[in-house]
Amino acid sequence: MDNVVADLSQDRPRLGRSSTAERVADILRDRISEGFFPPGQRLSEESISEALGVSRNTLREAFRLLGHERLLDHRLNRGVFVRLPSAADVSDLYRVRRVLEGAAVRRTPGETELATIGEAVRDAERAAAKDDWQAVGTANIRFHQALVSLIGSPRIDEAMRQLLAELRLVFHVMENPRAFHEPFVDRNRTLLELIRSGGPDEAAAYLDDYLDHAERLLIHAFEPSR
Repeated sequence: MDNVVADLSQDRPRLGRSSTAERVADILRDRISEGFFPPGQRLSEESISEALGVSRNTLREAFRLLGHERLLDHRLNRGVFVRLPSAADVSDLYRVRRVLEGAAVRRTPGETELATIGEAVRDAERAAAKDDWQAVGTANIRFHQALVSLIGSPRIDEAMRQLLAELRLVFHVMENPRAFHEPFVDRNRTLLELIRSGGPDEAAAYLDDYLDHAERLLIHAFEPSR
């Protein structure tokens, strides 16, 4: 926790002079998406407010916002903890992903959008070569965020950021991160090439199989025998 909190101090410039609970929530959501805060971790008001240079009241409001997003749990007389999603959460997350990402891959992308998606693919490949599977997971999150940005809706982009932060918490149930993330490094590149080639039906069909595969792996991790 101490290392993570120290790292948060680097995010102070993002707050600017008019610090708000929404900006604090944005920072913490990003950190959850990057895998810095695992499920079950208790978040220290004192340490985080000091690291970010914000008041306890501002931080508590940020915690409340993230609680509504199902990222944090407030436990009576115990504090605030990072939430552990359930198998039912996984199924619902993937229902939403099929709608949003399915719509995205049917759009005609511009070169800027393709470049952003391609950079996420390359980041995952570089991280995999270094055996850094947390970084691979982060690049994968960025890949899917960039994918949904093809729709061109700021509201959908915001909804996807919240969904992907929750999904990152699900990734922590995987006992072997490499076994989970490695197949999707190549699958992301294949999906990008299908989008680039302008075959929306082929890309959508490939995405359906892709999401089915990922959902099965995650649901299996919740089975009692594990």
